[in-house]
Amino acid sequence: MTKPNIEKFATLDFEASSLSNESWPIEIGLSWLTGDEVQTWSTLIQPAADWELSDWSPQSAAVHGIALEELEDASVAYRVVGDLLEILENRVLVSDAPEFETRWLTRLMKAGAQSTVLNVEDYHRVSSASFSGLALDMLYEALERSPAPHRAGPDSARLAHAWRKALQY
Repeated sequence: MTKPNIEKFATLDFEASSLSNESWPIEIGLSWLTGDEVQTWSTLIQPAADWELSDWSPQSAAVHGIALEELEDASVAYRVVGDLLEILENRVLVSDAPEFETRWLTRLMKAGAQSTVLNVEDYHRVSSASFSGLALDMLYEALERSPAPHRAGPDSARLAHAWRKALQY
């Protein structure tokens, strides 16, 4: 049996101002496999001028641990989008929460003056299509044993590490 080509995917995660429909991204994380290594890129995102600061949620901040003041010196949207597109190359984005990630990615792309629409695939659907049996069991065991740290880089890396574990079977 041939191993799935997981290297064509990149796992995506965002931290956001809140979980409301008006929320905006404050941190992006992207991870991918290169050979047997997990590569990760992440950065904080400075709020765009048209993002409502009133949508900042103290409850969300308590979960991700990022203070609004930390975003003042963060990368601006157009720079984050440029870096994302360069790092992404031709990889397909996947997330374990594609509905939320798509909303924040769309908001980021718009703030970065990009009309490009990037599709975000469902991590669980891609995993089930790529792995079976013991490999799939090992993937989900790895996820269970590694709780989400609620930071974009480590959260995206957690998903990629689970794929790495599954590839060993």
